[in-house]
Amino acid sequence: MDGLPIGYARVSTEEQDLTAPHNALERLGVRSSLIYTDHGLTGTNRARPGLREALAACRAGDTLVVAKLDRLARSLRDAKDIIDELTAKDVKLSIGGAVHDPNAPVGRLLFNILAMVAEFESDLIRARTREGMQAAKAKGHLRGKQPKLSVPQQKHLVEVHNAGLHSSAELAELFNVARSTVYRTIQRQFDSNR
Repeated sequence: MDGLPIGYARVSTEEQDLTAPHNALERLGVRSSLIYTDHGLTGTNRARPGLREALAACRAGDTLVVAKLDRLARSLRDAKDIIDELTAKDVKLSIGGAVHDPNAPVGRLLFNILAMVAEFESDLIRARTREGMQAAKAKGHLRGKQPKLSVPQQKHLVEVHNAGLHSSAELAELFNVARSTVYRTIQRQFDSNR
């Protein structure tokens, strides 16, 4: 690779760890100080500060290094914007160690094909998720977030609130819930009595 290798890694959820992608970039020759990351952001979200910093760090002759294409972009439009920026800066792209020159016709074609595959994979994941949620809903397994208080506890909270002896903060402490839960419980009771 000519110039400096600049690394970019991303994980989609807060629970995921960046250690493995970080190590993969180091194995691809990127110094730890030149690895930019985004944690808990999906590839469809273009507002990724780590990606912005990585692209800003790239100079003519450098190479942007990613372990996998789907860590860089999950839509064709996003991939095209990134490749246009790399082309304008005369920066190459390395995907898993294979270097592609966006100024070369074959490199540009390959990148566009890979971007289309990444977008297709993202669409498949969304479709499977929707199908799974519909199946779970049909079986009665998908009910959303469960309330913090049982129905009898909710009734008791409303009774204590209506007695006017405790503030919302005191009710939250008595029932071991957040004040927002107290407000929602009271509001639901008020709405149901209208």
